[in-house]
Amino acid sequence: MLRVVAQQRATAAVPITEARTGPPTQHTHTHISRTHQALKLATVTATLASLALSASADVEPVYFGNGCYWGRQYDQVKTEQQKLGRSDKDISAVVGYAGGRKTSPSGKVCYYYTNELDTIYEKLGHAEVVQVQLRDGESGMSKEDQFREYARTYFSEFNKLRNGSMQRQDPQDAGAGYRNTVGIPGGVNSPLFKILQEENVNGMDLREGAGNENVGLLSSPTEGDVLNTVWVIDSDKFPFFRAEVYHQFHNGLGKRFSTSYTDDLKKQALANRLIGETGCPEWSGL
Repeated sequence: MLRVVAQQRATAAVPITEARTGPPTQHTHTHISRTHQALKLATVTATLASLALSASADVEPVYFGNGCYWGRQYDQVKTEQQKLGRSDKDISAVVGYAGGRKTSPSGKVCYYYTNELDTIYEKLGHAEVVQVQLRDGESGMSKEDQFREYARTYFSEFNKLRNGSMQRQDPQDAGAGYRNTVGIPGGVNSPLFKILQEENVNGMDLREGAGNENVGLLSSPTEGDVLNTVWVIDSDKFPFFRAEVYHQFHNGLGKRFSTSYTDDLKKQALANRLIGETGCPEWSGL
């Protein structure tokens, strides 16, 4: 999502929970307290559910990033449906942020539309990614076979330039927040890395990553948005942070997806608690 577009949208979009101005009343204090308690409880519940799922020996999360995560989630959902044979209730693809070395004081990681500037994902070094799950014994496919299908989809999302380099579909979304990255347990030392290499059919540069951090006066990224390069990082060291609900199962940039995806699948994901409150602002009209 182009930053200019994001800034323009911010002036038109309306937050579901608006900031109040002027001295708060007792009623306001009570309302805000209850709202914060509800958000905190929802966040803790979702986090515990996610941790319990990730800790299961039968489920292994991995993530892929290359540009705006809206269209990339759609591609991986199609992979789950068509290649892994998963039904709507079994879909695991969810958008979020990963790969940064910094942590915000609150522990939250948010999109640009927030007043808590120290929680903005790109400032923390993160990239937009899509997390999916590898599941033992599903449809007769091993975790390795499932990862191969995800990786195959991932590398198909790049376009070849005249010089042979591979470029993201949305090069206008520039910056480390849109860099190409893959997170797998153990990073380049994972058995899955060999599969990633095999599916890298266009010979992109797979570099070992150590997490991104913006350094110096110019806040230069240590792992930037480099053409024809994919940063491969250890997802155990650099975990995934789920994005806000309004980013989930979204239309693509310049592409409208069916309501069975943007509405029905989103409702199913909410019911499954695959997506939910993160403590970051939720927006309507985007």
